[in-house]
Amino acid sequence: MGINAPWSHQRAIGRLMAKLGTMYYEQKSISLEPLPETMLDEDQTSPVPDLLLYDPERDVVPVIIEVTQTRSVKNDLKKVRELIAETEYGIVEGFVYDYKKNEWHKHKKGIGDIHDKPSFCDALNLDLATLL
Repeated sequence: MGINAPWSHQRAIGRLMAKLGTMYYEQKSISLEPLPETMLDEDQTSPVPDLLLYDPERDVVPVIIEVTQTRSVKNDLKKVRELIAETEYGIVEGFVYDYKKNEWHKHKKGIGDIHDKPSFCDALNLDLATLL
């Protein structure tokens, strides 16, 4: 039994984590803590996005990011939409990054799919595509 984690997938997560981590831990230029492959709820079994951005002041996860390849974009977008609509983790923005096509997809609570600047994270006021 193994984990489906191709190098390209892990490389994209690593790059996002490294840059967001530097911005949070060292530069203190963002207020959300990036955590890779972390359960949404520490107290019980819960979904694990590739990267989540945690707001320690409000104890919510306003942003999740899934990294995937082209064939899985549709399924990951469905997962992101469901987590935003059906859970109480505080998720407002969900992103899916297709590392094969270098394309971003975004879903926002109360609005739906965002097609204009889909890599722009409102919570951070940052274009995530600039980190890769």
